[in-house]
Amino acid sequence: MQDVTANDRSYAAPRTCAIAICLDGCEPEYLDVAIAEGLMPNLKRIRDAGTNRLAHSVIPSFTNPNNLSIATGRPPSVHGICGNFLYDPDTGEEVMMNDVRFLRAPTIFSQFYAAGARVAVVTAKDKLRALLGADLKFDEDRAIAFSSERSGDTTKAEHGIDNASAWLSRPVPEVYSADLSEFVFAAGVKLLRDWKPDVMYLSTTDYIQHKFAPDEQGAKDFYAMFDRYLGQLDAMGAAIVVTADHGMKPKHDATGAPAVIYVQDLLDDWLGAGAARVILPITDPYVVHHGALGSFATAYLPEGADRADIVARLRALPEMLEVTTREDAVKKYDLPADRIGDIVMISTENMTIGTSADRHDLAALKEPLRSHGGLTEQEVPFIVNRVLDMPGAPALRNFDAFFYACAAAALEEVPS
Repeated sequence: MQDVTANDRSYAAPRTCAIAICLDGCEPEYLDVAIAEGLMPNLKRIRDAGTNRLAHSVIPSFTNPNNLSIATGRPPSVHGICGNFLYDPDTGEEVMMNDVRFLRAPTIFSQFYAAGARVAVVTAKDKLRALLGADLKFDEDRAIAFSSERSGDTTKAEHGIDNASAWLSRPVPEVYSADLSEFVFAAGVKLLRDWKPDVMYLSTTDYIQHKFAPDEQGAKDFYAMFDRYLGQLDAMGAAIVVTADHGMKPKHDATGAPAVIYVQDLLDDWLGAGAARVILPITDPYVVHHGALGSFATAYLPEGADRADIVARLRALPEMLEVTTREDAVKKYDLPADRIGDIVMISTENMTIGTSADRHDLAALKEPLRSHGGLTEQEVPFIVNRVLDMPGAPALRNFDAFFYACAAAALEEVPS
């Protein structure tokens, strides 16, 4: 196989399987705590013998934008996915941004597939599966793409494998569980052993990270579990990059109540009820995770509104870390201008942004809120089980994962 060019970047043809693992919501502290307590001996060995860096995610630090950046090797301004959720001002509709029609760039997977490679993609939630599997063909036994969430419904024609749950001899996991991610790891081990892909992407869910802080037992159990599968993948000779789509921070007050600034209510007071429209791109069907509360939001203002005045008033609020115009946000964060509002808001480390207080049903939140989306959740781990010469953050981005995984997989010498 020759080197592959995807989105104006050249990826080395791997000699062994190149794997990128996206640990959803993996604040670097999770790994530090687990390693310090002896729960991740494989990752500790890999960090010590390989390459250990920190990288930056894309902004907003949400699941869909970052998974698609990792999958394409490019920022949202190129691939077009700038949130989990999108407002179309032409139609007035708010829709999930999980349809392939929203994707503006080919994935690395599709380009390797076109070059003759065997490609495997396993994701925890089905909301990502179609986007990550875009332009893969499943009729030549060279592509597999499925989610653990819908693993009992997979077909050869649509996913490259019939009934992935039966194939793995594991039941379809509950969506709000660590099992959803463990299914991804177990599938990755079996695929590497039995199907032997050239390129593989494993992407988890952040249910555990939303639920547990790094020093809590649920988080420790999760990372100990991951370490066992990581050891198996490493032992089979794969070149592996471990990174994350975003970090995770506590977003609650001293009583455990969610820390929220309701910006739609503010704009209604300033501009009139319903004149502006606040969009929360974190919004997705998994309300138990975060209650649609994150640290990034965008707002569409009415025609004639004094945008500079609104930006200045929002910037003056202690809950806000940064408020910018659309034009500045596009330049600073590599966002697609036609898919964000007139202004962009990013809250402080322990604060989230809501719309109106009466529009958020927080009854599903069983623990104090932990969430993401802003600049304080941008730093993520970037660990390679090979020695490579690479920068650290901010030059290193999580969407460099496959570039370095392929570089590692192209090395002649493989560490024992």
